Amino acid sequence: MPHTELYDLLGVSTDASDAELKKAYRKKAMKYHPDRNPDAGEKFKEITQAYEVLSDAEKRKTYDRHGLDGLKEGRSEGPGGLFEHLFGMRRDTGPKKGEDTVQPFPVSLEDMYNGTTRKIALRKRVLCSDCNGEGGKHGKGKTCTSCDGHGIRVELRQLGIGMVQQVRRACDKCNGTGEMWDPKDLCKTCSGKKVMQDRKILEVHIDKGMRDGQKITFRGEGDQEPGIEPGDVVLVLRAKDHPVFERRGRDLIMKKKIGLTEALCGLDLTLKHLDGRMLHVKCPPGEVIAPDSVKVIKEEGFPEHRRIFDKGDLFVVFDVDFTMPEELRTPEHLKKLEALLPPREKVDIPSDAEEVVLQEPDPNRRIGEAGPGERQAYDEDDDEGHHAGPGVQCASQ
Repeated sequence: MPHTELYDLLGVSTDASDAELKKAYRKKAMKYHPDRNPDAGEKFKEITQAYEVLSDAEKRKTYDRHGLDGLKEGRSEGPGGLFEHLFGMRRDTGPKKGEDTVQPFPVSLEDMYNGTTRKIALRKRVLCSDCNGEGGKHGKGKTCTSCDGHGIRVELRQLGIGMVQQVRRACDKCNGTGEMWDPKDLCKTCSGKKVMQDRKILEVHIDKGMRDGQKITFRGEGDQEPGIEPGDVVLVLRAKDHPVFERRGRDLIMKKKIGLTEALCGLDLTLKHLDGRMLHVKCPPGEVIAPDSVKVIKEEGFPEHRRIFDKGDLFVVFDVDFTMPEELRTPEHLKKLEALLPPREKVDIPSDAEEVVLQEPDPNRRIGEAGPGERQAYDEDDDEGHHAGPGVQCASQ
């Protein structure tokens, strides 16, 4: 026999179209809405649940074939727990898993390069040890009549005409525990809450080559709840900024400031790596290092995670300081220096050329920004060059 209970609630035939279902639901919803009909709350809830099933193609197909029992048994190919949020029922598929605890875990670039072990203190809920997570004396608790022992109440909130939202809230009668207790049977340690706050120390092993955003998971270390499998604690690595090195994948980048002598006469310096090693860097005399030039040190970058002998490269970006010592700025020293350098380019200076002076720019003024005098002239003069004066505005028609 065909299953017609949900169709009968909406007053439509079993072959009703989506448009007919929607029209019938709106009509029924307006008639039985609690704001208009305070005694029809349950009827309104049934109508809403019927429409939620029949307006979904997969759920409607399952209902047409197997009826309400088919939906209760989870034969629908849609998301699990359909009737858990529709009718407060769910299949017994084993312990439900709690939510995971996800939090960032700041680490230095040195820790990710070398690998290390750190400890973190975690605050979490655990089952009360005095009552074994029951909330009181064994067998003395009574099912809460307000939420039928679920610990959660489903409320309907109207969003508009024919639009209803289901809101799940912790039951205020039993504080979300699903049980009511006689005061003399209540657990004195957890006050019937079944859980307590505890402090747990976790050892975090950071492997060489781990990346920013990589996750470290501690299985089953999440909050505990009665009848629920604890979730996981997930730490998300967040690399701290480093004053010298910048990481890009397997490669490292660093900026190195050198003087004019080093740039022109050969480079000989040391660099301290992330593992404390000193790298001796040399460039032969005569090899000029230009400003912002980039050199590479092969296989001195970051190790690959779980393949620590495979490393990227270290790129060095040079910043050349052209500042000349005061003792070399005398005319005598400048002539000697010029004699050692390539000759100047010959410049033909026209007789009518104006001589100007190069100065240091104002650090507070951006290029392209009008100066104070220019802004004042623009504000005070009109298109014909007449002074407008303060407070003058164009008249509106």
